Amino acid sequence: MNNNTENQGIQMYGGTISAENIAVGKKARAIKNISKTEDIVSEKSEYAVKTILILAANPKTTPPLRLDEEVREIDTGLQRAKKRELFDLKQRWAVRVRDVYQSLLDFKPQIVHFSSHGAGNDGLALEDENGKVQLVSTEGLAELFKLFANQVECVLLNACYSEVQAKVIVQHIPYVIGMNKAIGDKAAIEFAVGFYNALAAGESIEFAYQLGCTAIRLAGIPEHFIPVLQKR
Repeated sequence: MNNNTENQGIQMYGGTISAENIAVGKKARAIKNISKTEDIVSEKSEYAVKTILILAANPKTTPPLRLDEEVREIDTGLQRAKKRELFDLKQRWAVRVRDVYQSLLDFKPQIVHFSSHGAGNDGLALEDENGKVQLVSTEGLAELFKLFANQVECVLLNACYSEVQAKVIVQHIPYVIGMNKAIGDKAAIEFAVGFYNALAAGESIEFAYQLGCTAIRLAGIPEHFIPVLQKR
């Protein structure tokens, strides 16, 4: 009996299986496994968890804002959303300047949401060590987001007259939403809830912006034109 089956192959019912056929089969399985792995990696990338960082400030010397209601409504909307597991909500309150960059370092968010008063060209109103107003300049915010441009996808400035900051920050961040004039608490909350509900349902940032504006209108508030989306 000839033991050399390398060329002769192995006789089986239905035909002969050669060493070459076995090698081809192994290669095919290997390619199939690689393809499956790539599909899994692609799927994980597509459905990676995104962090939303809310930075809230209402200094003692400024009119009270309904920030707690805004954040509660955002959180509630995310909890009942279809794709709620894809978003992680982080919050920082009574935010001071150093809290902003420390939170960006700690949480590495993809979406940054400011809830505060705005002062137009003078900047955004955060807090100092005594809880009083400390304005953060437009240029300072732009330089900060320039450093985090590789991770932040969208900045929402839910503050009056913040379109000024949005126009500068968008030089470094793909999407920035600011307000072109003063916006009331109710309108700000309706916009935020509509915006995040859309994102949590898997919609794009542009669609979420449109839904946020529509939510204001549906609530019977004539301020739907105040949020303005800037795109890089």
